[in-house]
Amino acid sequence: MTFKDVYILKDAVNDLEDGKIFYDQQELGVGDYFWDSVLADMESLMIHAGIHKKSNALHQMLAKRFPYVIYYEIKNDIVYVVAVLPMRRNPVWIIKKLEERS
Repeated sequence: MTFKDVYILKDAVNDLEDGKIFYDQQELGVGDYFWDSVLADMESLMIHAGIHKKSNALHQMLAKRFPYVIYYEIKNDIVYVVAVLPMRRNPVWIIKKLEERS
């Protein structure tokens, strides 16, 4: 099934910016690579949305090159990216972030 659009919600954009800053602090330029690769992962949701497991009422897609999870939901053939969170954080922190956004 192909979806009409993929919308990245403001909180998810903020997550991307946080990740970019984190990776740029590790080495200059890696933040841009993080941004571009995670956006490419999100673009793939146009074709692959819905095949990923659900947890906390959201689908979870693993980013291909970084230890991040892309959380999304599907409504009326439109994909909404709700969060882009690091996998290495405390699970309680992740659940709290997701609950704040629902």
